[in-house]
Amino acid sequence: MELISIDDVRAAADDLAGPVVRTPLLPTLWDDELWLKPESLQPVGSFKLRGATHAIARLGPAARARGVVTHSSGNHGQALAYAARAAGVRCTVVVPEGAPGVKVDRIRALDAEVVLVPPVRRLAEAERIAADTGAALIPPFDHPWIIAGQGTVGLEIIADLPEVDVVLVPVGGGGLSAGVATAVRALRPSAAVIGVEPLLAADARDSLAAGELVVWDVERTYRTVADGLRTQLSALTLAHLRDRLDGIVTVTEEEILAATGRLAREARLVAEPSGAVAVAARLFHREELPPGRTVAVVTGGNVDPALLARLTAAAAA
Repeated sequence: MELISIDDVRAAADDLAGPVVRTPLLPTLWDDELWLKPESLQPVGSFKLRGATHAIARLGPAARARGVVTHSSGNHGQALAYAARAAGVRCTVVVPEGAPGVKVDRIRALDAEVVLVPPVRRLAEAERIAADTGAALIPPFDHPWIIAGQGTVGLEIIADLPEVDVVLVPVGGGGLSAGVATAVRALRPSAAVIGVEPLLAADARDSLAAGELVVWDVERTYRTVADGLRTQLSALTLAHLRDRLDGIVTVTEEEILAATGRLAREARLVAEPSGAVAVAARLFHREELPPGRTVAVVTGGNVDPALLARLTAAAAA
């Protein structure tokens, strides 16, 4: 299976100039060796805009005329809808039932058609729509264009902190971690890229240990509050992670929620639970991580307002 290269990531960076925010590295008050990469500051609130914008840019005129379709619990759907609208391309997003309402509403607000299906049907329905309409299927992570686009996060980290020792990156479908690991391995070989995932959705941990895809069923992964990390790896992303990821740690639900609240209070960052898992690893599992200057990728900020209010209030009490 062919893996993407640093040249692919650099090519993606050229496509992203303009529509995608070059997010800064933010130091933290509570940890002198921790910086945050706040992808929550993207126009759609997550890193997913990078891969989606790169994929739309790579489509030819005929493909653009037929539109695009994807399946997503929210963030990739928002990102693709945003990138498609900017390019004048029709977009359909298949959303699993139970996805946060705030994310579904935002997809619709970006002029995309939303199709709600049971979680186990999301991919099959997106494939059916693609077959029936000729729309290009742009998956959330299982495509070289998506992986390369997400890898630009790693390019920016190395440019802004060349002496970084550790990069912590959430793992769901594996597109972001695969892309970031590709960039960091090429540009800063001495740095370790560590994946982080919820203990209640630890299929990547199990897949890496087994050396092959280990699939967790929907009933297991949907227990975690980190809805963006319920997705399974693909063969393509697993191949990248086996070759380029330096390790993986898991965090509990309590740790994820505590990190979400701390980001709001002390870093002034609105993060969704999926976006806070890398910070949770640094806060609660530091002994499992390599030492040194560390960057935690805060992948998104599309949190349910009621949950954020509850976490903030609980911390203040």
